Amino acid sequence: MSRAPHRRTTAFAALLLTVAALLWALPGSDGPRRAAGCTGRRIASWSVDSRQTAAFARYGNDNTRTDDWTGGDGTHSVRLPDGRTLWLFSDTFLDRIQPPPNPQGQHSHWRTADHGTPYLRHNSLVVTSRSGRPERTLTGGTPTAPGPYFPDPPGGGWRWPVQARVEPRTPGAAERVVRVLLWRRTPGTGPWIFGMPYGTEVATLSLPGLHLERIDETVGPDAAADPGRRVLYGAAAVRAGRWTYVYGADDPPSAPASRAYLARVPVGRLADRGSWRFWDGTHWQPRAGRAAPVLRDDGRRGVASAFTVVRDGGGSRAWVLFTMDTGGGGTAGMRTLTGYWACAPEGPWHGPHGRITPPRPPAPDPSHVVAYNPQAHPGSTADGTLRLSYDINWLGPPGVPADPHVNGDVDLYRPRFLRVTMTDTAP
Repeated sequence: MSRAPHRRTTAFAALLLTVAALLWALPGSDGPRRAAGCTGRRIASWSVDSRQTAAFARYGNDNTRTDDWTGGDGTHSVRLPDGRTLWLFSDTFLDRIQPPPNPQGQHSHWRTADHGTPYLRHNSLVVTSRSGRPERTLTGGTPTAPGPYFPDPPGGGWRWPVQARVEPRTPGAAERVVRVLLWRRTPGTGPWIFGMPYGTEVATLSLPGLHLERIDETVGPDAAADPGRRVLYGAAAVRAGRWTYVYGADDPPSAPASRAYLARVPVGRLADRGSWRFWDGTHWQPRAGRAAPVLRDDGRRGVASAFTVVRDGGGSRAWVLFTMDTGGGGTAGMRTLTGYWACAPEGPWHGPHGRITPPRPPAPDPSHVVAYNPQAHPGSTADGTLRLSYDINWLGPPGVPADPHVNGDVDLYRPRFLRVTMTDTAP
């Protein structure tokens, strides 16, 4: 008997498999999209980026103006088309800086204001030049009573800016705008001392003037009745092809770690609520309440509520996530950074791999000084390293307010920077 039909059947089956594999890898498909040539990545080494750290310290200590930035946390940034960088801060001090009361001692500069109490506002923007020098602070309110750049919502609460992207005003448009993801929170008590999660919003800023045009809600509180299960999106926003992948996390008050979630939005539609799709573990679908974690706490894995994700520029084509070492035990969750990697935005994620215990400023009570919120910044991969920032704060014993400590030492509420080198690791 002739074997030609068998050979034709085999060839046709092979062709079908090839086509299926190609469709599986297309950006619009629901299947895993392992990047060709993707290799695992881990932290190999790191060093202090003293230049960028000092730039913000000089700017914060400059009393030429007393209505600008002297400190803040929630450090995020986005490169603007003209070469400037826009930095976004959450809670921000706007005030005057005083020299150390004892220059020979170990005390740092401290904050004050003409009215006696430092201005603390829920958010601000800082614009840096092409060379990286901070030049001006953008706030809301009036010159005599500066307020948050993103105004507090009606009915109470506040907004914390997280990731931002420059994208077309609409898909394919020549005009570009800045879209800023905002975490909206409401006042809370007990375990919610930093407020309860409410929802995710997106602000649209004009270019080049950076004027606030509008704020749109993209993920509302109806996605989860329990505040501890609400996912705030914007911890990271990474463009890949025609999509912007937006990572978020829940904030369970009693759990040791948060769970990471993922949404994707067509480029140019970040502010369009109807264009968001959420990964449910198998498919992209429109209901936020059906999203499934892409990285969860299982006693070994997990993320802090603020983390960062980048595409590695070393040729590995991997996705790399940096977070606090929530599973490291002891105080590692507020002292040590670690990393995970994946070959697709939704994972599977491998790790943790490597640890960084960044330096903290000296203080009379160093055990209460914490490092948190690692964030990657533009231009990180040009020289083969990643530029990461981390925030510094004081978290003392329960019932002891942080204000006297933070007001008395400006080093405790300013970002610090690292250069991180990655290397290959086995899956």
